[in-house]
Order: sequence, then C-alpha cells, then structure tokens
Amino acid sequence: MDKTTLLGLILGLLALGLGIILKGVNLSVLINPAAILIIIVGTMASVVIAFPTNEIKRIPKLFGILFREQKMITIQELIPLFSEWAQLARKEGLLALEAKLDEIDDPFLKTGLSMAIDGQTAEFIRDVMTEEIEAIEERHEAGAAIFTQAGTYAPTLGVLGAVVGLIAALSNLENVEEIGTSIGAAFVATLLGIFTGYVLWHPFANKLKRKSKQEAIVRQVMIEGILSILEGQSPHSIEQKLAIYLPEREREKLLQESVKQNG
Repeated sequence: MDKTTLLGLILGLLALGLGIILKGVNLSVLINPAAILIIIVGTMASVVIAFPTNEIKRIPKLFGILFREQKMITIQELIPLFSEWAQLARKEGLLALEAKLDEIDDPFLKTGLSMAIDGQTAEFIRDVMTEEIEAIEERHEAGAAIFTQAGTYAPTLGVLGAVVGLIAALSNLENVEEIGTSIGAAFVATLLGIFTGYVLWHPFANKLKRKSKQEAIVRQVMIEGILSILEGQSPHSIEQKLAIYLPEREREKLLQESVKQNG
C-alpha cells in the first residue's frame, strides 16, 4: 500500500469536511445526486471520449499503481550487486555471470545482463535498453494524461452543474423560501468539480509521473552498471559511478560502508 496516496485522500476529505462544518454548513448538502451525476459521470464520459479504448482499459491498473508501493529493486541494492558481479567477471570472465541470471527477478535487468553475456556490443545494449525505457515512459505518460485530462474536465463540469442548478432555482421564483437553498445546492457541483479536479485527478497524474521518473532512474542505473561490467571497470569504480544517482547523504554512507568492507 502506498501510504502517501491514502494519507493525502484522508487529509483532503478532512479538509473539505471540516472546512464546511467550520463555515456553519451541514455536510448533508454534499449529498446531491444531480451534482454527483454531472461531475463524476460527466468526467468519466469526457475521458472515455478523449482516449482510445486500449488506454481506457488500463485505468484499473493505473489505480493499482497509485495505491501500491513499487516492488522494484532499489539503487541502494543495485550498487553492491553490480560491484559483486564486476568482481566475479574480472576473476572468471563474463560467462561466469550466466549462473547469476536465475537469481534476477527484474526482466529488464535480466535481459540487459543476458545481452552482455552473449557478447553484444556496449552500443547495441545501450540502444536497446534506452529504447525500452523510452517506451515504458511513453506508456506511463499516456496513463498520467488520463488523470490530467480528468482534472481539466472536472472543474469545468462543476461550472456546468452550477448553471443547471441555477436554471432550476430561477425557474421556481414563486417559491422564494427555497431559492436560497436551491442556489446553495447549485454550487455544490462547482465544489465537487474543483475538489475532484485539484485534490484527486491532478495529484494522481503527478504521482504517476513521479513513479515513472523514479523507475526510469533505476533502469538507467541498470544500464550503466551492465555497461561498466562489460568494459571491465573495477568494483570500486562502478560503486563511485553509480553512487551519483543517490542523494548526497546516502551516497557518502554507501561509499563509507564499501571502504570498510574492502578493508
């Protein structure tokens, strides 16, 4: 479970609910079927129109990405792993790494190391793996675009809902006592549109982009590690090279531990 997504949702709902209460408004005003229909169903309709079927089908998977932690090897785990492989390759040759392939769960890393063992050139490996990263990022960008567009449509649909509510209120002017209530209810649609757009959909899109960026960085480290082994670089050189992808504090800690281990 990605706790930050859940925490953000809870904080957003609390902010809205407590804000309404502090303004002296009853929370029951939010239970407005017409407003909910216009905003939620209207946003869904707009997204379905805007994107092809193959991308719409990915929406459940995108929610899964949002609410689950990424199960991916970290840079902190990769660096000592590449250091170990480099040491083995320098002692026994690249073919000795073939025994390590069964221990690798990540398909991207496994494919890259397999190409190195098979004797592919560094340029070929970099091109193939870089193109795969770009393809992954493009798919992720398409997923984030769905939520970005939903965040654009929802506030506008909120205005539409308010207009519909005002039309209903003004068409019943003879009942003066209910006009105020009707106008208040009309603006619930605007509230829901802005809330869902800027507390849900746009933040969802941003989180998908950030997760995609983090994944791309880890995969870039994999490329550099594999190519460094292929070039015959020393374990210490590889550690120094890959450590630049870490924050400064973690980088210093990792290098210090490496120095202690190597005596």
